[in-house]
Amino acid sequence: MARLRDPEHGCPWDREQTHETIAPYAIEEAYEVLDAIQKQDWQAFPDELGDLLLQVVYQARLAEEEGYFDFATVARLITEKMIRRHPHVTFGPDVLGSVPLDASLAKNRETGTVSDSSPTLSDPRSSGYAASGPSAYTAMPGQWERLKEKERQKLRAPGEQSSALAGIPPALPALLRASKIASRAARVGFDWPDVQGVVAKVHEEMEEFAVEMQANDRAKMQDELGDVFFSLASLARRLDLDPEACLRQACDKFTRRFQAVEAELAAEGRSMLDEPVAYLDDVWNRVKKRDG
Repeated sequence: MARLRDPEHGCPWDREQTHETIAPYAIEEAYEVLDAIQKQDWQAFPDELGDLLLQVVYQARLAEEEGYFDFATVARLITEKMIRRHPHVTFGPDVLGSVPLDASLAKNRETGTVSDSSPTLSDPRSSGYAASGPSAYTAMPGQWERLKEKERQKLRAPGEQSSALAGIPPALPALLRASKIASRAARVGFDWPDVQGVVAKVHEEMEEFAVEMQANDRAKMQDELGDVFFSLASLARRLDLDPEACLRQACDKFTRRFQAVEAELAAEGRSMLDEPVAYLDDVWNRVKKRDG
């Protein structure tokens, strides 16, 4: 990457890139990795992982040129983080406490630099966090979140308000972000007592959307339809379903059935554009029945 970015002999396109211009490629490559996994395309999988890794290398190189950090820092910090967040591995399976985040890991907010000193891991067994009751395995998710919260507290700017929703990236896919927001809110008690409350909320939001649709107020329609999506993401969370996975599955199903309709029409010498909706619906229902 250093060679590609070389001012004299590098690639003109690579030399012109910035953090912002290449950021979308990381999202694109991550989805291509996901696609290879879902298809179980083990031949394409390592290639897609390499493309994703390239985005990390690229961003780290840009940061190194700007004097912030390098790829070695990225690798070191994730290693330190995994050690911090797995005290049950570092100190034994009976540990359910948390490992303090060393202050040396906090980013310098003025310069953007990161300390090169290694973290000091405190033995949580000395802090009264020994396991009792639930197994270490079942306690892992809660422990992970407690450790993350401690890290967020360490990195919080002076005077910055504490929030259960802090650290959720606004750039996340909207459904995933909605699910994470609802999950964080639920952790501090902001949740319905049972799933029926969430179902009722979905119906309530649909009714509010219907009112605005009848009034043909596009701004309010967008707002209310957003509430519908958010309530559906909350319902998926309560049912322990991934809303993104649910929608991907629906998209795949529609694509599969739509293409089957196209194939059936083509076999009959028909065109979708020339057929009435009633006939297309009949073909769709036949395809749906076969698809199961």
